[in-house]
Amino acid sequence: MAAKIKKGDRVVVLAGKDKGKQGDVLRVVPTDGRAFVQGVNVVKRHTKPSATNPGGIVEKEAGIHLSNLAHIDPKDSKPCRVAFKILEDGRKVRVSSRTGESIDR
Repeated sequence: MAAKIKKGDRVVVLAGKDKGKQGDVLRVVPTDGRAFVQGVNVVKRHTKPSATNPGGIVEKEAGIHLSNLAHIDPKDSKPCRVAFKILEDGRKVRVSSRTGESIDR
């Protein structure tokens, strides 16, 4: 199955404590069906000091399920579903179902 959400995509959260927040996808874990979105689902982790980090309380993004995310339409900045379209040159691209605008760069 082709990935509908990829790293670098602009998404909005549909459900949960961060509903309505927008952000860019930092990474996607397809095996778990989760994505890490910048500024969304931020948790605090107590870390021990090591050679590379000083330790203390660190805030970082936790994963959010892909079903709770929707793409932002590049044309009008509203949430949209994703469809796939095959171009004349044979490339398969993701497009917005609302406006038909290409999501892939």
